[in-house]
Amino acid sequence: MKNYLVMVVVTLAAFTVSAQKYNGSSATISTEQRLNDMYCTGMFKSTDGVILDVENNVTTSGHLNILNWLPGRVAGLQIYRTALGISVPVIRGAVPGVYVDEILVPLNFLDALNVNDIAIIKIIKTPFLGGFNGAGGAIAIYTIGGEEEEEEDVASP
Repeated sequence: MKNYLVMVVVTLAAFTVSAQKYNGSSATISTEQRLNDMYCTGMFKSTDGVILDVENNVTTSGHLNILNWLPGRVAGLQIYRTALGISVPVIRGAVPGVYVDEILVPLNFLDALNVNDIAIIKIIKTPFLGGFNGAGGAIAIYTIGGEEEEEEDVASP
């Protein structure tokens, strides 16, 4: 009986300690979630995808086209080159829509986009309902936005 009473007291104490430790929210947010919240909006924000932090990756600076940097970094993504030299992304057998700052762009636009101006890339491998070529998914490229300078109020003498 004494052992049973000790076991009950220890069990109740363990539940009390664990209940006091739980604060009801997760304090840690993953880097991908933070980048998704910072850059993505609307349909792009709510859709799951692979997020690549291009701005903080030192290996991107050696590439002239961001699509040339992507092979091997995202499962199921292949990059083909046409006879005209345009890189064409293919996700699971279909060509995805390519968006820069959530605006649909043609593939040859990426040749003019400086790799150093890109902040993140979000690759949506599932069918994307937010635009053109939705069945092929989407590649959303977000550029680095300029920091707004605070204007100082200067009183005229």
